[in-house]
Amino acid sequence: MSPWLPTAPCTPGRCAAHPETFHRAGAGTAGAVRASARLTAGLLTVLLGVLAAPATAVLPAATRLALVRIWLRAAVRAFGVRVRYEGAPADTGPLLVVANHVSWLDIPLIAAVLPGRMVAKAEVRRWPVLGTLAALGGTLFIDRDGLRALPGTVRDMTVALTGGGRVIVFPEGSTWCGRAVGRFRPAAFQAALDAGCAVQPVRIDYRPTDAAAYVGDDPLAASLWRVVTTRRLTAVVRVPEPLPG
Repeated sequence: MSPWLPTAPCTPGRCAAHPETFHRAGAGTAGAVRASARLTAGLLTVLLGVLAAPATAVLPAATRLALVRIWLRAAVRAFGVRVRYEGAPADTGPLLVVANHVSWLDIPLIAAVLPGRMVAKAEVRRWPVLGTLAALGGTLFIDRDGLRALPGTVRDMTVALTGGGRVIVFPEGSTWCGRAVGRFRPAAFQAALDAGCAVQPVRIDYRPTDAAAYVGDDPLAASLWRVVTTRRLTAVVRVPEPLPG
């Protein structure tokens, strides 16, 4: 592992919540039937959006964007996650969106209210289905193992922002379980400085804490099952006033 690569001390066994933890905390767990129904509904909603994406290409941009927002919110809700948004994000103009990173759920939660070009690790491009979807959505892929590639990624972000777009990045560089947060790396903010645009901070919290955490070498399947088996899993997305450029 590269010495400069951002890492978190969070591990699935130590930080991710488990059913017995939920029970002691009073949150409880969903039964196998309900959890299976949630998992099926969530996956089918995601698949439906992927299959319908080519047909929406002929629609006006505003209509297509509205449909994407509806789809993302429906997918998250289908997995059994309740969402509460606090604050009113800016509707127009270039914006660098920066958020803490806890789970794979962070991506649809932010994109549902602040759609833009995501910055993701290069490995995501090779994921089945989701990698293709991310590429079609204009994701900026970064080689986290190659420090020399970082200036090029910052330039790509600057170009997107200068053109009036919105870029979404997780400056911690890795997921954290929610009990603690990592240090924000400064590279992404250089793009906002170069483009002269505002920065939109976003704070994501989950209750029960850690139930949605996707940390370390946690398999995606295990994280999905943990999400759908958690009763009353709630995500709170706080969007304060943007910081002027």
